[in-house]
Amino acid sequence: MNENLKKMISYYKPYRRIFAADMFFAIAASAIALAIPLIARYITSTIIYLDKDEVLRQTLILGLIMIGMVAVSCYCNYFISNYGHVMGARIEYDMRKEIFDHFQKLSFAFYDNQKTGALMSRITTDLFDITELMHHGPENIVISVIKICGAFVIMMCISPVLTLAAFALVPVMFLYAYFFNGRMKRAFRRNREKIAEINSQIEDNLSGIRVVKSFANEEIEKEKFKRGNQGFLEAKRNSYFYMGGYHAGLSSFSLLITIVVLVAGAIFISADKIAVTDLITFLLYINVLTEPIKTLIDFTEQFQNGYTGFERFLEIMAIEPDIADQKDAEELSDVKGMIDFDNVSFRYEENSEKVLSHIHLHVDAGEYVALVGSSGAGKSTLCSLIPRFYDVTGGAVRVDGKDIRTLKIKSLRDHIGIVQQDVYLFVGTVYDNIHYGRPDATREEVIQAAKNANAHEFIMSLPNGYETDIGQRGIKLSGGQKQRISIARVFLKNPPVLIFDEATSALDNESEKVVQDSLERLAENRTTFVIAHRLTTIQNAKRILVLTEEGIAEEGSHEELLAKGGIYEKLYHMHSL
Repeated sequence: MNENLKKMISYYKPYRRIFAADMFFAIAASAIALAIPLIARYITSTIIYLDKDEVLRQTLILGLIMIGMVAVSCYCNYFISNYGHVMGARIEYDMRKEIFDHFQKLSFAFYDNQKTGALMSRITTDLFDITELMHHGPENIVISVIKICGAFVIMMCISPVLTLAAFALVPVMFLYAYFFNGRMKRAFRRNREKIAEINSQIEDNLSGIRVVKSFANEEIEKEKFKRGNQGFLEAKRNSYFYMGGYHAGLSSFSLLITIVVLVAGAIFISADKIAVTDLITFLLYINVLTEPIKTLIDFTEQFQNGYTGFERFLEIMAIEPDIADQKDAEELSDVKGMIDFDNVSFRYEENSEKVLSHIHLHVDAGEYVALVGSSGAGKSTLCSLIPRFYDVTGGAVRVDGKDIRTLKIKSLRDHIGIVQQDVYLFVGTVYDNIHYGRPDATREEVIQAAKNANAHEFIMSLPNGYETDIGQRGIKLSGGQKQRISIARVFLKNPPVLIFDEATSALDNESEKVVQDSLERLAENRTTFVIAHRLTTIQNAKRILVLTEEGIAEEGSHEELLAKGGIYEKLYHMHSL
């Protein structure tokens, strides 16, 4: 925990001046709150016994002084609320940037086991609670400590016995708070987990809303959400049970302190040990004392929320990217496109079965290679190893003779273009999505890339041409149109190595022909790997590899493989039926 707190405190470093000013104004506001009851005591114990004119004069002077103090206190509280919150927002900005940058470093293996909604919760809800703690936490502690200690010292100076009576219940309050503290922390952590689960469920439902409606399964989704929501409610009930006991108990202690002071004060006044004005002053300080106690109540709840969120933040930040540049990694340049799989084996997780086993494959620069095989044979996995989305568990993948693990990841992926079956288009315009392929490209280059991908015509027929908004994930476009935009994006990137991952399998025959023409044009003079679902699309390939769970079972042209009468022939006749 100490290490975590040190890490949390380190986020204040860039904002030392604002933080120091925030603390200064918090101390000033606390000092003013402590001073006003003393002025009230002076008025009731001294000034009211002076001449009538002198009472009026001095009371007005002190009234003006107190108004000035209130004005200063007002500015102090304004600074704390305004600039202090801005400081909190800046820290939140820094932390959100840090965790988002970290997300970008993590590999596919991490995202294979994560839910988008849960990750969203880490970057939104958790960070908000963390920065609320980091803004309000220090000032709440400073204000509370100053007020409690200041009130104690002043009250001791007025009447030690009455002070001891007032503070007699304080140790019991702390014991009570300590008892609830651990239980509240566990309950709030459970809340965070349940919120993340619900976020995941909502994200999943909204992303798949068309599937939900097509099967008319709204009631099933409602029931699933109801179960998740019920779990969240139970977690909240548990945390509120402890929070309720915490609040109710400490509020009762505050009232009990007032009662103890009143009873003890009456007894001491009757015994001529204190004056009535002292009791009045004490009662004013009880308010000064109970206010920071309530602040500490809020702080403990805030601390549980914020610190739990910070622990979850650190959990993510502690995950080391399993795919990263080596210290001496080199840039990949002057790429020819020769690819070698040298005795490659791969499994997704340590205890899982191997997806690929002892693969040996040499692909010349500019060669067109088609991969076919049954589902689960490892075709997509094999191609995912080339851009190093996953690291091999045995052997090596080489580009132009260089082990890709010795290359800088960005420079490797800059030279590889991928067109997938499931096209992902970002929210924005057609132009934005093509331009994504090479952010430094000119508009003329973007348009030329669209023309090369047979996309220019349909883009110009859209309401605003290249500036047409395509909606979430390109929902306003057809499958063929989305695919051609993704191909235009790769044309703009202009990489020497291409991977087509069943790029036409989800299209109708007419769209498939247009997209296939675009793909063939894109593949010219580039090293190309084609994962084919429809074998008719790769009949012209000079080299077809048949992949099975045992590895590369067959290799040759379409005619050669048919003549062998093996796995390829069976697959071909199965798909041509």
